[in-house]
Amino acid sequence: MNDPYFLHYLTQNLGLSEAALAIATRQQQPTATELPIVLWNYGLITLEQLEEIFDWRSKASPIE
Repeated sequence: MNDPYFLHYLTQNLGLSEAALAIATRQQQPTATELPIVLWNYGLITLEQLEEIFDWRSKASPIE
């Protein structure tokens, strides 16, 4: 999971710490799609933040 824009969004916009991201990314090396679910499962983000992440990802992804 090396999407620097996504990691920047999580730390700057949602206030997640590097430690929280480290915990989540250690769990079976989740993909960018799975990382928000892992964060939510571990209680590191709220359901509202999870929805915000998915909204951000859908807007940030290029339309094909």
